[in-house]
Amino acid sequence: MIITVKKEAKKQDIDLLIQKLELQGVQVHLILGENYNVFGLVGDTSKLDEKNLLANPIITDIQRVSQPYKLANRMFHPEDTIVNVNGIEIGGKKIVMIAGPCSVEGQDQISRIAKEVKEAGADMLRGGAYKPRTSPYAFQGMGTAGILAMVNARHETGLPIVSELMAIEHLEEFVENVDIIQIGARNMQNFDLLKAVGKTKKPVLLKRGLANTIEEWIMAAEYIMSEGNPNVIFCERGIRTFEKYTRNTLDLAVIPIIKERTHLPIIIDPSHAAGDYKLIEALSLASIAAGADGLIIEVHDDPCNAWSDGSQSLKPKRYAQLVEKGKQIAKVIGREM
Repeated sequence: MIITVKKEAKKQDIDLLIQKLELQGVQVHLILGENYNVFGLVGDTSKLDEKNLLANPIITDIQRVSQPYKLANRMFHPEDTIVNVNGIEIGGKKIVMIAGPCSVEGQDQISRIAKEVKEAGADMLRGGAYKPRTSPYAFQGMGTAGILAMVNARHETGLPIVSELMAIEHLEEFVENVDIIQIGARNMQNFDLLKAVGKTKKPVLLKRGLANTIEEWIMAAEYIMSEGNPNVIFCERGIRTFEKYTRNTLDLAVIPIIKERTHLPIIIDPSHAAGDYKLIEALSLASIAAGADGLIIEVHDDPCNAWSDGSQSLKPKRYAQLVEKGKQIAKVIGREM
């Protein structure tokens, strides 16, 4: 339920209303706007009598929300949420570029690629230290050594770092060292992990599950937000379909849908969607045109010898060319890179 309150309402009247609502067992989230204030009510609102509420002179409107997600719902929060990461805003006018290798392979490798992607136009550095792999025999990542290598690369380049958290036991390490905590597709409905990152204030990059609906995805964000962390960024990385020409099927329709239904930013991962470096540029430019708030792209300076996902990694030079083309598309739609 959403209750709209007069902007000029006195604080004591607002506090009294909140107290009465909370006594009826609902959580009240106050959203301050330029022309009005909004109460977002979470919980069992069926017991609330709308006519009695409207008798309160400070209330101007009441709407019931049919969707199961409340905190992520744009009705609760009409303005776009902008997630600030070390001064870089995700969800604003700028389209944020995140780039780096699938896996951290050592200090020299991650530092070298960090410098190359920064020169090419990247705003942040991505890299996997703990790797979820289909095969238990595949490279699983360098773990803590990989995280610390990324930290050193950040010191050298100034690029904030993004890395995937696999288990709650590593959360403290990520909170201390990582700028954006990524929740991967396979963990999108690991609810204990979602609640754990929700108890932090760290920005969370929430990837869509391999075969999850948009509503399930938004509800995963709701888990994080319900624990007090509003800094959620959606990431579409393709979903599993019957098609075999690509690794996954990139669902570009989610960009306008997420922006219509929620107030949270959304970025696109064309690397995991395509699984083929030759397709990444086209998917990236299409994502920018569709309104994505950023791109996270795998970049490696020696893809043929990459420890993981070399086939879907761009070389730095090709990534730089993509960025330049992306700037032209961004300009057309009134944004910047």
